[in-house]
Amino acid sequence: MARYTGPSWKLSRRLGISLSGTGKELSKRPYAPGQHGPNQRKKLSEYGLQLQEKQKLRHMFGVNERQFRRIFDDAGKMPGIHGENFMILLESRLDNLVYRMGLARTRRAARQLVNHGHIVVDGGRVDIPSYRVKPGQTIAVREKSRDLSAIKEALEATDFVPAYVTFDAEKLEGTFSRQPERSELPAEITEALIVEFYSR
Repeated sequence: MARYTGPSWKLSRRLGISLSGTGKELSKRPYAPGQHGPNQRKKLSEYGLQLQEKQKLRHMFGVNERQFRRIFDDAGKMPGIHGENFMILLESRLDNLVYRMGLARTRRAARQLVNHGHIVVDGGRVDIPSYRVKPGQTIAVREKSRDLSAIKEALEATDFVPAYVTFDAEKLEGTFSRQPERSELPAEITEALIVEFYSR
C-alpha cells in the first residue's frame, strides 16, 4: 500500500488528530471534512474504530502499511505489552527522533533530512529513515549540513524536547538516552485497538 500523500489537513480532520503536531488543522474546523459540516458521522463499528486507530498511528508516523505491520510483528516478539512495545519501536525510528530533537518541523521533513544523508548516528552516516536507534546512540547533523536553513528554522520553532532525548543545540547533536515510557507517548492513541485489529 502506497504512502498517503494527499492533503494532510483533510486527513487530520478525518482522523480527528493533528498529524503535523501543531494542532492547527483542528483549531478551525475540529470535525471531519465533508459538505454537511459537523454531526454527519455515523457511529463507527468495532472494526471501524480499530481501523481508524491504526490509520491514526500509521499516518502520524508516516509509515506505509507493510513497514507498519512489520514493526507490529517485531513488537509482538518483545517481552512486555504488545501495543506499548509497538509505540516504543515507532518512537525509536531515526526519522522520528530527528523530529523529536527539533531538527525538523514535521516527521516528513525529518524523513527527507535522513534520506538526503544529512544525519549521522554514532559518527556514521545513516540515510534510512526507518533505522532503529538504540538507547545510548548519538544522532547528529553532518558537518557539511550544519548550515541548512530548514534545520535552523526548525530549531527556532522548537520549544519542547521529550525527556528520553537529550539535545545540544550548539553542537546539533543529541542522544536517545532511554526508551520512552507509555505516559510520554501520544495520549490520543488507544494502541489496544490496533492490537485487536491485527489479531482478528
